[in-house]
Amino acid sequence: MQLTPIKHLFDHDAPFSTVYLESRSPAEDAEHQLRLRWDDLRGRLEEDGAPVDSLEALDSAILAGGENLTQVHAEGRVLVADAGSVLFDEPWDATLGRGDSAHVGPSPALGDYVRERAGSSLLLVAVADQEGAVLRRVTVAEGLSAEPEAEKEVEGAGDGSVHKPREGALSHRQIQRRADEVVKQNARSVAEHVERLATRWRPDALVLAGEIQGRTALAEELPASLGEITHVAERGGIGDDAAEEALSEDLRLITRRLSAGRAQDQTSRFEQARAENRVAEGTEAVRLSAQMGGVDTLMLQAERPARDEDELIAAAARVDADVAVTQTELPDGAAAILRFEAPAEVARA
Repeated sequence: MQLTPIKHLFDHDAPFSTVYLESRSPAEDAEHQLRLRWDDLRGRLEEDGAPVDSLEALDSAILAGGENLTQVHAEGRVLVADAGSVLFDEPWDATLGRGDSAHVGPSPALGDYVRERAGSSLLLVAVADQEGAVLRRVTVAEGLSAEPEAEKEVEGAGDGSVHKPREGALSHRQIQRRADEVVKQNARSVAEHVERLATRWRPDALVLAGEIQGRTALAEELPASLGEITHVAERGGIGDDAAEEALSEDLRLITRRLSAGRAQDQTSRFEQARAENRVAEGTEAVRLSAQMGGVDTLMLQAERPARDEDELIAAAARVDADVAVTQTELPDGAAAILRFEAPAEVARA
């Protein structure tokens, strides 16, 4: 995961107030529940010394931002404020089911958010039929909904019917060939749109869904570069709620596979860097390497918060490093792949 989206936070002065609101099931009294949840978190922040202006800014962002409070309750939120304004506000269930939380400290408490983002995937989803497709941009993470962030409906440019006759006469075979050609033209038009969106969105994967004939025709028209990242969602579509839920489940399954593959790749990359003496292991070694501008990728151990994790993420963001999560056991739960061979003082840290 690139840390660019949160780098701007570290241009501001401490203290930082970080709030996690987990996603919860929609309910008739969702707005009332949200207000009670925020009152509890606000009290914790106040006890921990959050500035009054920070609390008032968070009041506005959570309760008076013009959004449907039921939506905030159901989606979840992670917010970061400095002494006077909200700097970061994302619809994200970053607490992985551990409940709401609030933190005040010298750095934003974004460890949960970063870990979940590192395991998420940006998908370009094409729900195709023989006449066109609906194209969606979807970010999926474990345990989260697969709601589209953007959607575009594309109609094929083929001129004619895609429906084939049942009989076998010569004229009918000619109509069938014409229908096949129209399907091919439609798929080619959709593929051109997919290629343009892929260039703009840079997805981790392209997912083909919908009718078998439509997605098969589309797959045949894709360039090789997209074929390499293409996956097929066998179930679901966009016809009704049941079809949408089946599609979402397939997208989550694809994301889990992508995440597992990335974790394996990062582990192999870390072991290779370790063999080349290009790693820093443990909190102090990573901190020193960041001060030298040497951190290429901050490595966090899965399911184990690192010692001084918030400060390590801040230090990595300041030097434009990436972050990855690994199953490898790490000293203090943290390590880094370096941009150069580890100096002696890093090895001793």
